[in-house]
Parts: sequence; structure tokens; C-alpha cells
Amino acid sequence: MNRVKNFLHTLLFAALLGACISPPDNFPSVPEISFEGLSFINTSEADSLKVKIRFKDAEGDLGLNATDLNPPFNELNFIRDNAGALITYGTRPSNAPTYNPIDWAINPRVNNTVVNDTIWVEQNPNHYNIFVKFFIKRNGVFNEYRWEDPPFYTTFNGRFPRVLTDNQSKAVEGTIEYAMLSFGWESVFRTDTLRIDVQIQDRALNRSNTVSSPESTLAQIMGN
Repeated sequence: MNRVKNFLHTLLFAALLGACISPPDNFPSVPEISFEGLSFINTSEADSLKVKIRFKDAEGDLGLNATDLNPPFNELNFIRDNAGALITYGTRPSNAPTYNPIDWAINPRVNNTVVNDTIWVEQNPNHYNIFVKFFIKRNGVFNEYRWEDPPFYTTFNGRFPRVLTDNQSKAVEGTIEYAMLSFGWESVFRTDTLRIDVQIQDRALNRSNTVSSPESTLAQIMGN
């Protein structure tokens, strides 16, 4: 299980495929997506769980560069006390969580300065632009499997690159393939029946509709 935990953070960046500029002008300002496919690729290294969606958007403001780290796309928000000071693990109040890699950051950079301590933080959802939720079917009912909870304290939300390289507003449509790499898919899900829900977000922070994969086991989508 330790091997699983060590590699659950490994994500393969989304690949943008077949983007089309200036499609019909009745496209929505809020991104609209549809489900295209889900596949599981088993390899001698990290296995890949890959989801494919189709998108359309009126402004084309989809995607984030690696340098898009300033608010509102910053990764972390720093929780402060009533005096405005950062809260360290050593001075944490009674309502603070115990250490875990989601709620605490070790030696983070705050205002371009490295703080050599463990600081209480809040994850900023707007750091990401693709959001993935996992559901397992038990007794005929789907319940969410939350990677953010113990023992993994991680996420498979991620970022895909900009569709347009300039800042012009243009209607776009195309497909995104988002591959999530892990050594732990089979160890965690085994023969469970799964469903995956996906959303994307544009740079104006508009969230798309949610699309769901068909329910399946890993064996049923192997190599698709």
C-alpha cells in the first residue's frame, strides 16, 4: 500500500486534441462538455486511467499555462490568525487539523519569500481547471471515493494547457484527453464498478456542466 500512496500524486498533463477555431457562433460562454471515453492502460510502469471529453466555448478562454500561478490561480491560500500572522504547526490553535499534506505546507513560498516552517493552508480549487470525482457502486448505490481523505490526502484534479496561445476571444471546440497515472488503480479499485464525473473551468472561473462516464470495472475498459 505504501507503493500505492507514493505514486497516487503522479499525473500526466492533459493533451489537447483537435481544437477547432471559430465554429458556429451560438456557442456558450460557460464551457459545455460531453463525455467521449474512458480507458485503462496497464503497463510495466505506472498505469494510466484516461478520460476523454469534448468541449465547446464561446470565448476560448480555456486552459492554464504553467506560469498562471497568480490569484485567482494560486495553489494555496494561507490561513492567518486575528493579527494577520501565518499559523505554524507549532502555534496551531485547538481547531486546527493534525498534520497532513493537504492542510499543511512545508516551507511554502509566501509573497515570493520561502517560509521555513510548516504552515496551515487551504487548497485553492481555482488552481485547477479540470475536476475529477470517483464513485464506487456498492449495493446498487454509487458513493464518492474521496482521494482527499486518509490515507492518501491527494487529488486527481489537474490543469490542461491553454487552447489559444494569444489572449483573443474566439469560439473554440475540440477534445481533451486527461490521463491520470498511478501504480495503485488495481490495488484500490480491484473489481469494483466505477463511475467518473468530470468538469472543466475557464479562466473567468465559469464551471462547465458535469459529465459522467458509463459505469464499468477497470477490466471492462482495459486498453480501450
